[in-house]
Amino acid sequence: MTSINTNTAAMAALQTLRGINSGMETTQARISSGLKVETASDNAAYWSIATTMRSDNKALGTVKDALGLGAAKTDIAYTGLNSAIDVVDEIKSKLVAAAEPGVDKTKIDSELTELKNQLVSITESASFSGENWLYNTATAAAGTASIIGSFNRSAAGNVSTTTLDVDVSATILIDTADANRGLLTTDIDADQLLDTPTATPDNYFLIDASSTVAATGTEVSLSAATTDAEVEAMIRVVDSIMTSLTDAAADLGAVNSRITMQDDFVSSLMDSIDKGVGRLVDADMSEESTRLTALQTQQQLGIQALSIANSNSQSILSLFR
Repeated sequence: MTSINTNTAAMAALQTLRGINSGMETTQARISSGLKVETASDNAAYWSIATTMRSDNKALGTVKDALGLGAAKTDIAYTGLNSAIDVVDEIKSKLVAAAEPGVDKTKIDSELTELKNQLVSITESASFSGENWLYNTATAAAGTASIIGSFNRSAAGNVSTTTLDVDVSATILIDTADANRGLLTTDIDADQLLDTPTATPDNYFLIDASSTVAATGTEVSLSAATTDAEVEAMIRVVDSIMTSLTDAAADLGAVNSRITMQDDFVSSLMDSIDKGVGRLVDADMSEESTRLTALQTQQQLGIQALSIANSNSQSILSLFR
């Protein structure tokens, strides 16, 4: 039946054209945004996963920044310790030279004084972002420095962070509150460093930092009256300090290596998360381009079909001429 009130063919063509236009809008949105899942209405499950993982990746970015800050602190402390080792090594050499007969010990002491001043300068300068792991002026002993190492999400969805801990008390070289807490300011019993100790305390310390709680031994220094036995005791003490500094530097080096590995892991993890999220929500641009071309062709055909359906009504007029 042909009716001028209801054009069934035009209605069908219009409905088809609307579907094509809707598909084109979706495809054009994917091409412009690069995403096939941009909102929750596109795919609620994938959108939820992607949103959570993007948030976690942002947190990992903060962790990476924290690791960079921690690496800088350990680098500064390690550099200071390494420089201190070189200076202490030089002090030991000067003391060995002082053990030679006929040497002017007072002149060597002048060199020792400058070397000890250099040690103080090194420890005071080894600061980064307001933290100094070699020089302590606080009344309380240096504690543990924590560096954010990772951001974790459990299978149940609960989140937590883990830290890399550094025992700063083991790296303090000079402590102005308590001399016994500094590797360079504490008393060391030279008698206990003998192969056969005599059980008679013979304490020496390298640097006098005018600590509130001072060392009770004798400062490592020379004078014309210094005996060969005293020089030998000082050499043993300085060598012991050298060993302690080397151990502290080794520990810091291990921490620094751990930070570097963790930083590399976090970078790789962030890249993997980006790839995983991309597989869920990114649009395949080749596929979308092909779909757009097809929809454009369908749209043209739909417009043509609607035009034909509308022209059928006009042909009815010829029956009344």
